[in-house]
Amino acid sequence: MMNYIWSGIILLSVVYSLFSGGASALTDSVMEGAKSALTLIAATAGMMCFWSGIMEIARSSGITEAVAKVFKPVFRLLIPEHADDKEVCSAVSMNISANLLGLGNAATPLGIRAMSLMQAKNGSDTASNSMVMFVVLNTASLQLVPTTIAVLRAENGSNDPMGIITNIWLCSVAALIVGISCAKVLGSRGSRL
Repeated sequence: MMNYIWSGIILLSVVYSLFSGGASALTDSVMEGAKSALTLIAATAGMMCFWSGIMEIARSSGITEAVAKVFKPVFRLLIPEHADDKEVCSAVSMNISANLLGLGNAATPLGIRAMSLMQAKNGSDTASNSMVMFVVLNTASLQLVPTTIAVLRAENGSNDPMGIITNIWLCSVAALIVGISCAKVLGSRGSRL
């Protein structure tokens, strides 16, 4: 459905620009958009490679297992079905660590790995309460250092790229509290059905 909507928007824009005499403005904006997209990719690619490498070093050196041990009491509350599974807890810890550093793009493959491990032990096509809770933790993640947003703000000329850090802390804590509360309430209702 979204393909049709986007295709329609693009088609309407091209037709309107042709009839309104703005074809050159359309061409200029397409070229400028492509240029700024490449600049943005180049700016974030280095940062993503660096932090992805750091996360891989943490995994290889056993740091993520140590972090998983620290998070174990939290995992017992939030993902009890997998709290004793070292592999799942390690993958979830890496995802949470990447999110704490504000590395949403680096956290995505780590989250997919964690979810795959949980699904392999699930035994059902329906997501378990722990899987749902992990999606909530991943989506409404707490960000201590909003790295990606700071890079985007700096790339767009911000004088203080980290100036919104307090707002990000407040919003991410609020989102996390609401998300966990809803998942717990709805998860307990679903288990009684």
